[in-house]
Amino acid sequence: MTTEKQPILIAGGGIGGFAAALALVKQGFHVKVFEQAPEIGEIGAGIQLGPNAFHAFDALGIGDAARKVAVYTDYMVMHDAINAYQVGKIPTDEKFRERFGNPYAVIHRADVHSCLVNGAKNSGEVEIITNCRIQSVDQDENGVSIVDQNGNVYTGRALIGADGVKSIVREKYVGDPALVTGHVVYRAVVPKEDFPEELRWNAASIWVGPNCHLVHYPLRGGEEYNVVVTFHSREQEEWGVKDGSQEEVFSYFKEVCPLAHKLIELPKTWKRWATADREPIDTWTFGRITLLGDAAHPTTQYMAQGACMAMEDAVTLGEALRVHNNDIDKAFDMYQRARVARTARIVLSSREMGKIYHAKGVQRMIRNDLWRGRSPERFYDAMEWLYGWNVNNCLDAAQHYTGKAQNNEHETV
Repeated sequence: MTTEKQPILIAGGGIGGFAAALALVKQGFHVKVFEQAPEIGEIGAGIQLGPNAFHAFDALGIGDAARKVAVYTDYMVMHDAINAYQVGKIPTDEKFRERFGNPYAVIHRADVHSCLVNGAKNSGEVEIITNCRIQSVDQDENGVSIVDQNGNVYTGRALIGADGVKSIVREKYVGDPALVTGHVVYRAVVPKEDFPEELRWNAASIWVGPNCHLVHYPLRGGEEYNVVVTFHSREQEEWGVKDGSQEEVFSYFKEVCPLAHKLIELPKTWKRWATADREPIDTWTFGRITLLGDAAHPTTQYMAQGACMAMEDAVTLGEALRVHNNDIDKAFDMYQRARVARTARIVLSSREMGKIYHAKGVQRMIRNDLWRGRSPERFYDAMEWLYGWNVNNCLDAAQHYTGKAQNNEHETV
């Protein structure tokens, strides 16, 4: 098989992997997606979707499907978890939609994943290989190859490393350490009938406290509610997921007000994530291999943009291929230049947002004064860099950096 007729391989069958598959299919490629789990699926609970996520859905051809399973919020709101003071409230109404061209919504992570997987299957151009744990990755002038745990060898025209926060592809080409934050996240989904009526807000809601915070919002037409609690652990944490306990959660939220405390009394079972990120890198393309999503820019959850960034990556990769007539080398280079600064800003902003959420003492007082009296329009202005992204401007940063390099060359001459 000639290189031109070979498929593009994607390591990872999560949101980023299947978003990349859809973007590649749109450019005429056949794709093979490799997933280490025995079945295709998605763990987790709810995620938040900014307007940039809906722009990505539309560009990937699944906008209608995603909109049918999303819950559209009326506002975002932050309360102080100690005294219930309302720190800030941002309407996500018609004016918000007019400003950014799409809504703000919340959705079950599995529903996003299903939309992407179904889109990939319906294309007829995506082959899915499960129970495939990649052991090694290589490339030469003829293309790329991967070897799985059984010694099976798969070859392709290029490889997208969308294999998540513990990426095998990143380990080979970057090999940088994970930065374990010491912050632990508990996630659960609670049926509507068990959720306190006084907290059934159609909003993305956060209660912020010293070294901790709580989040809740509706899912699946309001029939379920997502509950997330985060705290600074007293233990030496290792990056990973395991079952949690209500007793541990209670021990970290003794100071919160009664209304906020009701949230941690609800779940029957919890999943416990010890979180980590990595330092942003300026190179994640290596020949015919490039990284995408959490493999490229793992981040903490405080900006609520992990899934959104992965889908943006996929759309941008597809656009770079379109602009360069599917020239892999040129497209991968442009994709990287378009994404590095934006995703690094998310990683670093998320760290800072975590500090704001978890402020105590005088810093808590400053936090509670930050947005007092701010109009919706001023909030929207501050969000423009994030929510103003779309398929038409996704390559702008790459073109900007190219222009700067050319200007510098002229200045040197």
